[in-house]
Amino acid sequence: MFTKQIDINCDVAEGLGNEKRLMPYLNSCNIACAAHAGSNEVIDEVISLAKSHKVKIGAHPSFPDRENFGRKIMNISFSELQKSIRSQIQLVKSKTEEYGERLHHIKPHGALYNIAAKEKSYAEIIVAELVRLDYPVFLYAPYNSVISSLAKENGIQVMFEAFVDRNYNSDLSLVSRTLPNAIIKENETAWEQLKSMIDNEELISIQGEKVKIKADTFCIHGDHENALELLQFIRMKLSQND
Repeated sequence: MFTKQIDINCDVAEGLGNEKRLMPYLNSCNIACAAHAGSNEVIDEVISLAKSHKVKIGAHPSFPDRENFGRKIMNISFSELQKSIRSQIQLVKSKTEEYGERLHHIKPHGALYNIAAKEKSYAEIIVAELVRLDYPVFLYAPYNSVISSLAKENGIQVMFEAFVDRNYNSDLSLVSRTLPNAIIKENETAWEQLKSMIDNEELISIQGEKVKIKADTFCIHGDHENALELLQFIRMKLSQND
């Protein structure tokens, strides 16, 4: 039996147009900042949907690389990357405020998320942008990561994030999307992983090891091929375990 509200988040505004169907099942959302995907118009539409469903709004900055959907590390200078991240966050933040809401969190996307989890130089860029904001927002970041530790050192509140629809390695890195077992496609398998993370604070890596993990929010990707079906299934299972 679960004794706390489970926060489910989803990456949205990435051009798939499925947000209207997904929002009723979400607690928080991560809005693409028109760098790896999306546009000003899509951001407006998704913020409006999130507000109407009382879903917490976050910015989802990335490497400015639409060609690779932000899922490859770009060879750009740190100053150029920082300028881009600042612009991306400000775009979503200002639009959120136009709708009378406040930005709740920042969650890096794709390759930026993964490299900032382990390399301090990238983590510093993101944390610096959270520090300079005029009101505090949360950082969604992996458990036991470089960026989560650095954020806490700088007074940023962190919500540890884990993935319902992705497989993990034993070092808690995500299995590369170049591999066939990167994504969990079966609803029951995804549920079992979520349940293990909630009940036991552990998961089974693809190497077959039990790995400790803590999470305050759980992600289902908006571009998962069965995102809506998976969200509906997870919500049904959670309701049965209340």
